[in-house]
Amino acid sequence: MHFRCEKRDLVEGVSTVQKAILGKSPMAVLEGIYIETGRNEIIMRGSDIDLSIETLIPTTVLEEGRIVIDSKLFGEIIRKLPDSTIELATMDNNTVLISCENSEFNLLYLNAEEFPMLPDIGRQERIAIKEHVFKNLIRATSFAVAQDETRPILMGVLFEVKNKVLNMVALDGFRLALKSEYLETNDDVSVVIPGKTLNEVAKIISDSDEDLFISFNDNHILFEVKNTKVVSRLLSGNFIKYESIIPADHKLSFKVKRTVFAQSIERASLMAKDGSSRLIKLNIENDKVVITSNSQFGKVREEVDVTMDGDALEIAFNANYLLDTLKIMDEEEVIVEMTSSVSPTILRNSVTDNCKYMVLPVRLAR
Repeated sequence: MHFRCEKRDLVEGVSTVQKAILGKSPMAVLEGIYIETGRNEIIMRGSDIDLSIETLIPTTVLEEGRIVIDSKLFGEIIRKLPDSTIELATMDNNTVLISCENSEFNLLYLNAEEFPMLPDIGRQERIAIKEHVFKNLIRATSFAVAQDETRPILMGVLFEVKNKVLNMVALDGFRLALKSEYLETNDDVSVVIPGKTLNEVAKIISDSDEDLFISFNDNHILFEVKNTKVVSRLLSGNFIKYESIIPADHKLSFKVKRTVFAQSIERASLMAKDGSSRLIKLNIENDKVVITSNSQFGKVREEVDVTMDGDALEIAFNANYLLDTLKIMDEEEVIVEMTSSVSPTILRNSVTDNCKYMVLPVRLAR
């Protein structure tokens, strides 16, 4: 194998496929990057079996071939090389020569035949969605994915298409995130995508108006954008029937400026007793929300003006869960709906009805 490639292109390709590579793997070949020459391009691939990323890089190919090279070391080397043309050529004794201007490295490489191929997804169903739209859907939901491996299905995001509407849903037992977008498709879909996969896809796609193509079968999902493919194993099992746990009615609602509300909660949480739960109390009455918290160091009181409809209520929350939600919402004013101090609270946009967030309160000691 022998090719020449501009450093910026090689660095971009390595950075892309490294997103699928674990630091340590029981299979040595999975700690490496698969490189294969094509026609005026190289194919680069990284994989941890569950997640695989493949990208094409423009090159001048002088001799065909394929190798697997240590991901960490190769990445460190090319990032430190001068901003110039990099040349790679395989030598005797399973070594590859990497040269750029006055620098030369000789590295061992592995047999490429042991590296896994991309799973064959087929083209039974293919959905197109704008990159910036899908990136926003990921941002708006993936923060609520569970981190507890005892409930693996909740470590993913539900990707559900019904009647030309895409719903993406995540929940972790304490909060729920639901974001919807219109989708031009006649297909009905219901799959669960690992949260890790979506976070890596979000790093690869841009905020552009270009199309991202999504295909899937019973076990895998494929994302295609420009010269890059991301293939992930889907999570197996039945996702929670989220519609049944979202309250249909409420006894109190208030409209509030999102940024002002979030900043007040953030300040109040500084005085919270426990750094992990950061308990705060909200007292809602007379078109005001009074936020309080206390610890052995002192206490804090914040007051926020709201437009209120319903009866007064005192309720407590983990401040982190409220803040995470408010920070990813994108309208200046939000509506908060409550039923009681022990019932789920709903947050939604005041203008566009395309998202719904649910946060469980903390039971107050009486």
